[in-house]
Amino acid sequence: MHKTDVMIVGGGLVGLSIAYGLALLGHQVSVLDEGDDAHRAARGNFGLLWVQGKGYGMSRYAQWTRDSVALWPRFAAALHADSGIDLHLRQPGGFQLCLSEQEMAEESRRLLWLRDAMHGDYPFELLDAAQLRARLPGVGPTVVGGCYSPMDGQVNPLKLLRSLYAACQARGVRIINGQRVSAIGQRGPGFELDTGEQRWYAGQLVLAAGLGNRELGAQLGMDVPVSPNRGQILVTERLKPFLHYPTTYVRQTDEGTVQLGDSHESAGFDDGTSSEVMAGIARRAVQCFPRLGQVRLVRAWGALRVLSADGFPIYEASQACPGAVVVSCHSGVTLAAIHALRLAPWIAGEYDEPAVAPFSLQRFKRKPEVRHAG
Repeated sequence: MHKTDVMIVGGGLVGLSIAYGLALLGHQVSVLDEGDDAHRAARGNFGLLWVQGKGYGMSRYAQWTRDSVALWPRFAAALHADSGIDLHLRQPGGFQLCLSEQEMAEESRRLLWLRDAMHGDYPFELLDAAQLRARLPGVGPTVVGGCYSPMDGQVNPLKLLRSLYAACQARGVRIINGQRVSAIGQRGPGFELDTGEQRWYAGQLVLAAGLGNRELGAQLGMDVPVSPNRGQILVTERLKPFLHYPTTYVRQTDEGTVQLGDSHESAGFDDGTSSEVMAGIARRAVQCFPRLGQVRLVRAWGALRVLSADGFPIYEASQACPGAVVVSCHSGVTLAAIHALRLAPWIAGEYDEPAVAPFSLQRFKRKPEVRHAG
């Protein structure tokens, strides 16, 4: 029986961000990672630090997202100091490109709602076609306008994952690869985990296993309503720098390649690709930037997002199983900074974090119907 103070199940961006934050606080942390056979959301990430439009319908998520992006420079500096890896963090703001008047109206409505919900403290600009082209040369003639927010940015997500791995190890985090947790149970004041090959005892448990949280949470009596949503990404050959701002459909990486994406599919646990969706992604990208019609595509892949029933994160400290915490979200890059620097201290019990409360599982419990006599 191996022992650790804190066990994190899941070695993706969410799990490693929390592990790094706990290690910064001096805690003994171990991570059980299923390995390459897992449905890894991190491998399909677009690399955006995105605030614009996030939290529509839940202003507290808008604030949480904005707080995380504000923490990113500090977070990136800490990772660089511990790993030596440059994440190519850039925060120049970002653009949502609109290909129809209907899209423009919908984006405007969402941003105006968020500005009202944030009491006016939510900067953005609505740009017509001429204003947009003055800011983003090369935008296609069928783009009717766009929305700009100075809060947005981008990072290299693969370098982020590698940096987290290295920084965690430098801080003493034990990462055990190729271990799928098959059983979890309470044992005394802690938890026993079985992978079939190894057994572990942990005083505290963090479930950060993405889509696996549903099955693992159920073993501790928690209903974690997460489901897969497939996104596909295309990558071009390397080009001379032409796009200095991230957009939701197209972004140029620090290596010169251009990523094309933002598809949403209900495909179960199929993380493959489809020619129909890829064609749609490519068509939209060329509409946004016609120069892309003359470049070669070199890679394509699909990956599964982790979506909760309402689309917002889940942070649950179990009442029935004290010491067990569930963390699920679909914005592992954007929220990495706040997961390390604010959520991890909350998990460790360093201080109360009121901003976490709205993301509890309690929000999914239906209120009992009130029956009136008569």
